[in-house]
Amino acid sequence: MLESLKKNRKGILMMLASALCVCLGQLFWKLSVEDGWLFLVAGFALYVVGALLMVVGYRFGKLSVLQPVLSINYGLSVVLGFFVLGEAVTLQKCIAIVVIVAGVFLVAAGDEE
Repeated sequence: MLESLKKNRKGILMMLASALCVCLGQLFWKLSVEDGWLFLVAGFALYVVGALLMVVGYRFGKLSVLQPVLSINYGLSVVLGFFVLGEAVTLQKCIAIVVIVAGVFLVAAGDEE
């Protein structure tokens, strides 16, 4: 199980960085509605960096392992919404985040080759 994480480590880390950049880019787009075009431009820049990290990351692991790692975006969005935008986080959302993170771990650690 841990062998899969070691084998795909570089790709997994790049996908996690990609997910963070994409989520931050989308957050900046949301902030640009009220705070102007600088957030919009920064959002696009972060989104592009995230996309590039994703494309390069595919070189360092299997698609079936790396693509599901991007699902961590859903949890990151809830966390960013809570801390930056003051959005409510319910027990249901917390449970969903735990399920997503557990699923990502199980998929990433389940590569048998």
